[in-house]
Amino acid sequence: MTESTRATPRGALAGVRVADFSRVLAGPYATMTLADFGADVIKVEPPAGDDTRHWKPPVDAAGEATYFGSVNRNKRSVALDLATEAGLAEARRLAASADVVVENFRPGVMDRFGLSYDDVRAANPGVVYCSITGFGTGDGATLAGYDLLVQAVGGLMSITGEPEGEPSKAGVALVDVLCGQNAVAGILLALRDRDRTGLGQRVEVNLLQSLLSALTNQAASTLATGRAPRRLGNRHPSIAPYAVFPAADRDLVIAVGNDRQFVALAGLLGVPALADDPRYVTNEARVAHRDLLHAELEGALAAASADHWVRTLTDAGVPAGLVNDVAEAIAFAASLGLEPVVELGATRTVANPIGLSEAAADYRTPPPRLDEHAGADWLPRDPRDVREKGPIA
Repeated sequence: MTESTRATPRGALAGVRVADFSRVLAGPYATMTLADFGADVIKVEPPAGDDTRHWKPPVDAAGEATYFGSVNRNKRSVALDLATEAGLAEARRLAASADVVVENFRPGVMDRFGLSYDDVRAANPGVVYCSITGFGTGDGATLAGYDLLVQAVGGLMSITGEPEGEPSKAGVALVDVLCGQNAVAGILLALRDRDRTGLGQRVEVNLLQSLLSALTNQAASTLATGRAPRRLGNRHPSIAPYAVFPAADRDLVIAVGNDRQFVALAGLLGVPALADDPRYVTNEARVAHRDLLHAELEGALAAASADHWVRTLTDAGVPAGLVNDVAEAIAFAASLGLEPVVELGATRTVANPIGLSEAAADYRTPPPRLDEHAGADWLPRDPRDVREKGPIA
């Protein structure tokens, strides 16, 4: 997908003004999502810039850090030194005139600058003020909110990795992304409530609770049984066969979700007797004998290529797919017509995953250079925008 660079926002959130004091990943991911749907986002950075500007390599065609570029399109950048009177005055002005303020400093930092929720709300009663922390504002306030640390203490690493291997993290800062998504949801809920009341409120999300919520079935089983689940590698605690298998040339995934699919799988692999074996007739039985079943299926799959099996199984309604690398994954999405890539000048980023039929994501500008928009003020609101009834004149 290619879009010419254009500054004027449009979309579901056009007219919403966001003062973005966040940095690194969770906060910038959230504010980019808002910007993609039309919010006017001014990114307030320290004079040295967001830390991720310096996380090189890799870099894009313009020599900018791809980490920063991945979560900062559609924004304008203003560098402010909050240790100076002028910088602090401008930061306070932006916060006092914004619909939304987003920050992910450690608890207490914004208070020291006179930019706490209470401070901003006093001047701007309609503000939706989103604070993103690692472990909340109570006893965990002093803990560093690094994604790897949260994956460890939040239980994700204990269920990720091979059974006899060491605990493993996800291959991306997944908890930050989940928390950023929760921040977006919270901000939108608060804006909707403001439509009703005219008043803003504080939105609080943290990495640890975002992860615990995302553990879903694994957390539910722990609460119900009192037993913590163990690592199963790429296998599933409740479904079999649901795992990675080697074929003759490369790995593929088979994800059988019911008995009908298993009967079809056994027939297609040339081992139909497995479907009548008492050890494999039901999903519960297959889970109990998953190791034996896995070995049986491996032997059959070794007879042909992964591409062959994926085509054969998919055509028969048995869920299967190649274990793609990231480049292959992007190409696969493109082959399905999903338009996964956005090109903005020299920057290529992954498209927003949310599709709206009447107010689609809008790709206007590439990630900004540091202080590219020095002295920027909010863009004019469309007078037809119903959000003009909000607290900002």
